[in-house]
Amino acid sequence: MVQEYGRYFGLKTCALRGGCLTGPSHSGVELHGFLSYLVKCNVEGRTYRIYGYKGKQVRDNIHSRDVANFVDAFIAAPRSGEVYNLGGGKQNACSIIEAFRMVEERSGRPMLSEYDAVNRIGYHICYYSDLSKMRAHYPGWDITIQLGTIFDEIVDAWRNRAG
Repeated sequence: MVQEYGRYFGLKTCALRGGCLTGPSHSGVELHGFLSYLVKCNVEGRTYRIYGYKGKQVRDNIHSRDVANFVDAFIAAPRSGEVYNLGGGKQNACSIIEAFRMVEERSGRPMLSEYDAVNRIGYHICYYSDLSKMRAHYPGWDITIQLGTIFDEIVDAWRNRAG
């Protein structure tokens, strides 16, 4: 609807199809917000449940500041009826197993997990966003916060919440 109305009526609109939007203030839960929830489980000593694909499913992760920066870029130079895939791209992608290693390195705690061989319905094995259209339309915008920094910030945030 945003795309069609934007194009038909010339409205300055865009639809953002988000990948894994995250950051230190994200409060992920088991079925939504995988990276934040994974870190929370590790920091709190909880068991993380892997759903299918042996934990090899890949997701891209974009920091909330990079999301906000894109919104600012769009507001500064709006377009009509655009749709953008908003995610971390290939450079900020990792599998669940890779995320386990990254959080363990930062927290010093082993990741506790259990495996459910049945994958979630509609679950992609591999997803990362193609950011080429965003970069072409807004050449001043790009990913500024790398995956390692995202992990650092989320681990610190969950540690602070745990008190």
